[in-house]
Amino acid sequence: MTTDETVYRYRTAVPEDAEAIEALDGSFTTATVCRVTITDDGFALSETVVEPPLTKVFPEDEDEDEDEGGHADEDDGDRRTFVALGAAGDLAGYAAVSYSDWNRRLTVEDIEVAPEHRGRGVGRALMDLTVEFARERGAGHLWLEVTSVNAPAIRAYKRMGFSFCGLDTTLYDGTPSEGEQALYMSMPCP
Repeated sequence: MTTDETVYRYRTAVPEDAEAIEALDGSFTTATVCRVTITDDGFALSETVVEPPLTKVFPEDEDEDEDEGGHADEDDGDRRTFVALGAAGDLAGYAAVSYSDWNRRLTVEDIEVAPEHRGRGVGRALMDLTVEFARERGAGHLWLEVTSVNAPAIRAYKRMGFSFCGLDTTLYDGTPSEGEQALYMSMPCP
């Protein structure tokens, strides 16, 4: 795939990719966040300007075993990690997904694009691979969780066809992300 004159290669991750995946900078800076308002009928979101812009650095998953996160053991039929490699062979991004047969849900566990590769279609191409895997598994829908402060990702997911399906106001309590809300998004498997 060619975008912005950069040629990206996409493939399923191999164990040798684990270190680069772990080291990928998933932080972001945004001038807007989504504010959540609880209503009688559910919740409402409004994109709000923040000054100065917010820089979010995700905390490391101290208790996550790489095999459980889907990053190292790619032989599991219901888990995949897809990687995007830049022209120099550097890791441009990845998407880790898992499929649950009982409810035919393909969960996007994690998707990250390195800052220098953002805005070039890498995230969309990784999501396309995720959709292809979902179809192979017979998924009825794709599902993901995103923090309310990640307005750029929320806008991108909406452009890809995701819509809001839930909210958890307590998921991040007692964590470095306290004060943020977990938004759940889904889309039918195309």
